[in-house]
Amino acid sequence: MTVAAGRVVADRYELSTLIGQGGMGQVWTAYDRRLDRRVAVKLLRPDKVAGQEADELRRRFVRECRVTAQVDHPGLVTVHDAGSEGEELFLVMQYIDGADLSDHLAEHDPYPWQWAVAVAAQLCAVLSAVHAVPIVHRDLKPRNVMVKQDGTVTVLDLGVASVMDADTTRLTHTGTPIGSPAYMAPEQAMGGAVGPYTDLYALGVLLHELLSGDVPFAGSTALGVLHRHLYEPPVPVRRIRSEVPESLEALVLHLLAKDPQHRPGSAQEVYERLALLLPARGMPTGAPLDPTRPFLRPHAPWPDRARTPAPQPAPLAPPAAEKHDVAAAVDEVKRLLGEGRITQAVDILGAILPTAAEQHGAHSPVVRTLRKQYAATLMDDGQYRRALPELRRLADERAAEAGPSDPQSLRYRYDAAQCLESLGDPAAALAEYRALLPYYENQYMAGDPELAHEVRRRMGHLLLALGDRGAAHETLARLLVDVERRHGPGHPLVADIRRTLQWLGQVRG
Repeated sequence: MTVAAGRVVADRYELSTLIGQGGMGQVWTAYDRRLDRRVAVKLLRPDKVAGQEADELRRRFVRECRVTAQVDHPGLVTVHDAGSEGEELFLVMQYIDGADLSDHLAEHDPYPWQWAVAVAAQLCAVLSAVHAVPIVHRDLKPRNVMVKQDGTVTVLDLGVASVMDADTTRLTHTGTPIGSPAYMAPEQAMGGAVGPYTDLYALGVLLHELLSGDVPFAGSTALGVLHRHLYEPPVPVRRIRSEVPESLEALVLHLLAKDPQHRPGSAQEVYERLALLLPARGMPTGAPLDPTRPFLRPHAPWPDRARTPAPQPAPLAPPAAEKHDVAAAVDEVKRLLGEGRITQAVDILGAILPTAAEQHGAHSPVVRTLRKQYAATLMDDGQYRRALPELRRLADERAAEAGPSDPQSLRYRYDAAQCLESLGDPAAALAEYRALLPYYENQYMAGDPELAHEVRRRMGHLLLALGDRGAAHETLARLLVDVERRHGPGHPLVADIRRTLQWLGQVRG
């Protein structure tokens, strides 16, 4: 499909100027005809991404945009709209008046280390909010960071990388990476489980680049870059710029630890260490795009007057939650889910559960069904932190009634393990999968070879995330034999495992 200035997307957004282009799509400035405002429109072409079904990618894209739009933080670009048109996916975002961090760095050589600290501290505030959802950005790099005129930093493309996950986080058939190898943590590039620790590694790469003028690991091929990520220590930045504080150099090296478990524990922890290096409050220079300004004069007007934010209306109670008719609430939830309004359905389910327990009993089949729907909807809404205790309670209750090998109890535990994985706790997720695996492999109990294969695949990827590449290789090699024996060499899972094993074999070699 030809994209040109003047084209109107979704009968509303008129494209104006092309401001960015890559292998997966384009970014345009545009005008929102309905609200008469400037916006940014990202167009993605699913057919340009090898190895994924376009329909599945579209579904994931809309879901991720919906989930990430719920994250409320001033350091994140606001998502206005998302959807598909023809063969393209589109994402409509707030237009940012500023410079991307890559251009900002190029215009200031050397980049003041105080600026680097201020940028990283602002990014930590964003990442802390994002990881609490939990969401992993997966593609943090200077091109995805904007410095606004008032010095505040805004992060772009939250959720887009996760939609393209199967290809941005590993090599394609041609050996060409679609992601950004220079900023990828080793576990991400090899297809391992990602978590907050993955974003912290990318933050370390970005901070090293701001301080030294270049990424710590470069190369002519993706494989060469990854090999350096895995086996070469980064050059300490003070060897390049002696004025960089020792504590800042130590933090960069900590963020760039090869083993995810050896990196800082959270973005909050990194912020606390950066806070000691932030400038004391004072009068900024008045120059635009100064990232220290938000710390020098917090909440001060810029450039010379304050803007009073419009009052926000109080949130409305879900209409069905005000009713004491559980059946009516259930009907409302079904309608909302059918329309894709999952967040509202979650609110109604959570609000109606106490009433249902009063009317039917806390352990009644009606309440059990509602709790099951509530947990599943929380997962679909990306609210893994809230879903996890619900799933654990459901699993324990079912196991007490029907035994530990009951298929429904095992399914709750499997979903709980997925929550742990999404929450960035690979060790706990791995332990849960290991405990589940015997049940799925035992044909005399709840044997499910397909699910057993999926559990073993996830275990291999979690072992990669934990830095145990030897165990990951052994796990996946055995899985490859079993899947190939059952499905033949042409099965998609066979190809997926082969790519990861080839990748592992090359970097180990």
